[in-house]
Amino acid sequence: MTKYKIERIYGSTASDDSYRVLVDRLWPRGISKERAALDEWNKEIAPTDELRKWFNHDPEKFPEFSRRYMKELDNNPAAAEAKNNWSKQSAVTLLYGAKDTEHNQAIVLKKWLEDYVNR
Repeated sequence: MTKYKIERIYGSTASDDSYRVLVDRLWPRGISKERAALDEWNKEIAPTDELRKWFNHDPEKFPEFSRRYMKELDNNPAAAEAKNNWSKQSAVTLLYGAKDTEHNQAIVLKKWLEDYVNR
């Protein structure tokens, strides 16, 4: 079973042999492609622009954002495809650019990926 981790893209790119995926719709400011050291940029599974703008990283909206984003993931064929592709990896690091480490889409995506197996 694949182990999923979450990291802020602005942190260290220390090699831990995990498959590194940027899960933001927008490229993070100030990060070069070399520094990002990505295996994949999967913007198709990021929250829609409408949902992202509504949430606006407001912690009070996080429970509703999580519910809405999970629903988007459930209905997004790209999310199921990503899950199937990543299941071939022993570890996947989900990278995000948000400053808030407790209220962001990578947290919701990780939970969705881990719960997906149990559906």
